[in-house]
Amino acid sequence: MDVTEATFESEVVERSRSAPVVVDFWADWCGPCHALAPVLEDAVAQREGEVVLAKVDVDANPGLAERFGIRGIPAVKAFRDGRVVSDFTGALPGQAIASVLDDLTGPSQGERLLAELQETGEFPEVLGPLSEGDYERVLEWMLAEIADADGERRERIRQVMVAIFEELGQDDPVATSYRRRLATALY
Repeated sequence: MDVTEATFESEVVERSRSAPVVVDFWADWCGPCHALAPVLEDAVAQREGEVVLAKVDVDANPGLAERFGIRGIPAVKAFRDGRVVSDFTGALPGQAIASVLDDLTGPSQGERLLAELQETGEFPEVLGPLSEGDYERVLEWMLAEIADADGERRERIRQVMVAIFEELGQDDPVATSYRRRLATALY
């Protein structure tokens, strides 16, 4: 589907809350864009509706190109839950695109983290809040634990907190606040 500045919020951002949306930023004059398009379309079609493909002509929609920092094309941004979760620039081969789409349709970082902690039994105190998506409560508990933790446990707490930051996204205010607090606690 072709998306414009007028339809981007509803067709990409809002739609990505129910299904991942891959946005192909392209231009008619761009040779690599024409090489990427059929490979991307085929990879999306193979996922039989699991992923939605949107196309943005950067010449007709310069505001979107600017908003998403498009400096070279083709550029692809993958949206999930209303935000960009991965991206790439250039005409990648089919196998690389398939890998990007598999990551996009698979469990999120938070879901993988919850499964890992449930499996290992590590940090049982955070399993409930983590399964409820109460990341702030998890981060607060982790931060309190880091002060008295030995080197190995401190590193594991840091890894879990960084995974939560990735799940929340770099612009999330909770992630921003706790990232700073973690840096202060560690250094």
